[in-house]
Amino acid sequence: MTADQADGAGQASSSQPDLDRDAVVPKEASTSAQPPRRATAPDGFVLVDKPIGWTSHQVVGRLRRLLGTRKIGHAGTLDPMATGLLVCGVGRATRLLSYLTQQTKTYVAQVRFGIETTTEDADGEITAARGAADLTLADLEAASPAWRGDIEQIPSAVSAIKVDGRRSYALVRQGQTPTLKARPVRIEELTWGTVTATTVDTPLAAAVPVVDAELTVVCSSGTYIRALARDLGQGVGTGAHLIGLRRLRSGASTVDHATVGPAELIAGEPVPGLAPLPIATVLGQILPIRRLDAELSRRVSHGQSLDLALDGPTLLISVDNQALAVYAPAGGQARPQTVLTGGQG
Repeated sequence: MTADQADGAGQASSSQPDLDRDAVVPKEASTSAQPPRRATAPDGFVLVDKPIGWTSHQVVGRLRRLLGTRKIGHAGTLDPMATGLLVCGVGRATRLLSYLTQQTKTYVAQVRFGIETTTEDADGEITAARGAADLTLADLEAASPAWRGDIEQIPSAVSAIKVDGRRSYALVRQGQTPTLKARPVRIEELTWGTVTATTVDTPLAAAVPVVDAELTVVCSSGTYIRALARDLGQGVGTGAHLIGLRRLRSGASTVDHATVGPAELIAGEPVPGLAPLPIATVLGQILPIRRLDAELSRRVSHGQSLDLALDGPTLLISVDNQALAVYAPAGGQARPQTVLTGGQG
């Protein structure tokens, strides 16, 4: 998975079921069931605390029911085994999700050293059980510098990356071993927490000594956390796989500010007072904002260039704080990247 995906940070989607076999997951038909007709939800963003066992697509399907609109997307997949922050766009805000997708992510991962699996997480088949009887926190700290900063990472084979026109995870399902190219990512922080030694029984051997370690990662979009766990395991010579993952932050948004949590998603009933956060509230945390007068707002609605000095992509809003567009400097003018008002897209 990638960081955007919970391994997120990115573009991959696990083909594996969730770690929690008893998790309440919406039925496949949930996205096709039509909600009672109600007023369309306003444009904006919803911060969701995704439960374990749900795909990101299932979360979007449930939000469509809760908000009474079909135009909803998300800013970075979380695999079923992962929990935590999923930023969803509603209405015209879906056009702006790309600005959020590229933001730095923060995760807390649980990594098991001593065992390797086919999928680099707990849902895969165990391929090696070397154990980690002598592994210490000092060993983990000593190996960490190689994985901090700008690195080249080979994505997880269980990802949505295409190989010769086919998804890598689909090839893995068929027993193939796809070859993926390394990609540049950035690990801004890698910090160890609780480290616990225990033993587990496996099909390969009984009472395998393992070390379960908590790891906090701050990383760029496109980082695969399960691949990071795999590489750390190789670095200390024991092998490793991911057994838990939670996204805490994406850009300036945090899971602590989620307005929809596991209870609301599982219940599937209308949430009193639930409404998307205004576009300017969320996007204004990562982009500068420029307020326009009525005439400039009219020109923006037609996607016209403006004689404005901008330092970079900027969210333009009207005098009454409505999001109009994102413009960026080009050729001495401000030109549209994404227009939300009028007939432009």
